[in-house]
Amino acid sequence: MFLTVKQASEKWGISDRRIRVLCSEGKIPGAYREGRRWKIPVDAKKPADGRYKSKQSLLAQIDLKKVELESRRPLTAGEVARLNEEFIVEYTYNSNAIEGNTLTLRETDLVLRGLTIDGKPLKDHMEAVGHKEAFDFVSELVKDNVPISEGIIKQIHYLVLADKREDRGVYRRVPVHIMGAQHEPVQPYLIKPKMEQLLYDFAASTEHIVTKLARFHIEFEGIHPFIDGNGRTGRLLVNLELMKSGFPPIDIKFTDRIAYYNAFDEYYAKHNLSLMENLFAGYINARLDMYLDMLQD
Repeated sequence: MFLTVKQASEKWGISDRRIRVLCSEGKIPGAYREGRRWKIPVDAKKPADGRYKSKQSLLAQIDLKKVELESRRPLTAGEVARLNEEFIVEYTYNSNAIEGNTLTLRETDLVLRGLTIDGKPLKDHMEAVGHKEAFDFVSELVKDNVPISEGIIKQIHYLVLADKREDRGVYRRVPVHIMGAQHEPVQPYLIKPKMEQLLYDFAASTEHIVTKLARFHIEFEGIHPFIDGNGRTGRLLVNLELMKSGFPPIDIKFTDRIAYYNAFDEYYAKHNLSLMENLFAGYINARLDMYLDMLQD
């Protein structure tokens, strides 16, 4: 029995492009080409990745891949538009689903095309549209390289919280609790000074952008500055800064929500940032592989 390149990619967690390269280099025993397709033995073992030193971190790998991507021919305007369209739908679905939105991926796509889904709450429709508008706004900020600030954060939140008019773009004025979390959000009177300190620390940090954003995201969610919409706003802020740094935006999957929640708990229980850092880096690495796969010679 044999696997396709796509099946091997999903099994081993590496890109289609990389698997074809490994096949052509003879590094997957028993793999052979049949026409334009590679056939890979179902019991083949994942080969070691010889492109990078064994001790080289994932952060160093994605830096190298970013450089490689920048050296390739640029995508056409049409290709970029198509990729962004597909990304926005999945990103909106996943980010909203993590927060309890009931729209399916297909329903999210239809809503973003202007259709109404029978039996689904108006709130879910508004959240989908609001999230897309917020991502469009973030994309414009990236073009102008706008610095992150409290004002920008509140503008993004205003778009995200489309279904709660009075709470849009304003810090909460009441205490909140996060069910099941190991961290207690700060009291309302501490939100503004904590946000000011968070932004100062982020700007002053000399850490790798992925490390900086993992820390920023956890601390932002820990402050929990808004009455609702903190998760969606926080993930948009991560993508704002990633794209400004030349990396592709990431989409934390609904199916990975437990690992995502655990990363918060690990930080607040043990001050261990690595789970969130690795989660972000893994997503970025996969996105870079996707782009490099499309642009292969």
